[in-house]
Amino acid sequence: MGKFVDKLQSLSKSSTTPIGFHPSVSELKSPAMLLIAGLSGTKVNEAKIVVDVNADAGLILDEDTSARIVRQMVEAVGNIPLGVFMKGVSEEKIDELASLACDFVVFDIGIPAAVLQKEEVGKFLMIEPSLDQGFVKAINSLDVDGVFISSRGEDSFVAVEHLLVCRRFVEILEKPVIMALPSLVTKAELTSLWQAGVDGVVVPSTQSVEALAELKKMIGDLPGRARGRRAKAGVKLPHHGGFVTEEEDEEQEEI
Repeated sequence: MGKFVDKLQSLSKSSTTPIGFHPSVSELKSPAMLLIAGLSGTKVNEAKIVVDVNADAGLILDEDTSARIVRQMVEAVGNIPLGVFMKGVSEEKIDELASLACDFVVFDIGIPAAVLQKEEVGKFLMIEPSLDQGFVKAINSLDVDGVFISSRGEDSFVAVEHLLVCRRFVEILEKPVIMALPSLVTKAELTSLWQAGVDGVVVPSTQSVEALAELKKMIGDLPGRARGRRAKAGVKLPHHGGFVTEEEDEEQEEI
């Protein structure tokens, strides 16, 4: 399990503190969502922005980035996890990225199924907002650590459509949901994404250190982690008409 997966899992922990228990400083400072800095992958010095803003991770968006650049970027970001986006990634490519100390890989649904069995790096699925709801639900059965929602890049702002897509996926999926932003967001837009249940955001690779630092600050100003419900596996309960899930039973009681 990679460092980025660890950070995502820490977000899902309850924000409530048992009586008599005093949380540590690190627990109190746990962010409301993660900031992933997008990188073009063309120059090693890009990694400096990840360190300067103390991003939670960096993500190389160029599929053709050389192994040399990846290795040098991994070294440059230090303890900050670095991921790579790959279309049609193979088992051999996963092995190569793992050997370069890459922390996680983001890939599309066109990859060979055998890639899902690789455990050397974190595995994330990039999905389109238009993906069929049945397909989205089926992702829960896949051995992936979370999903990235791709951005169409048509808008320079977070539209209501983005929020609806995020909410739809959050309510269906049992896995972390990360949104690739079409551009930098305002405080109001970021709050709306957080309220929709988004666990992290990927910013475009063209942003300045100052802009990312401001976004990092806005994330730090968000309230605690208690947000919209995450999908849960249904537990079958006896019912006079057969078996129903626990969630269905709750809905019937509310009627």
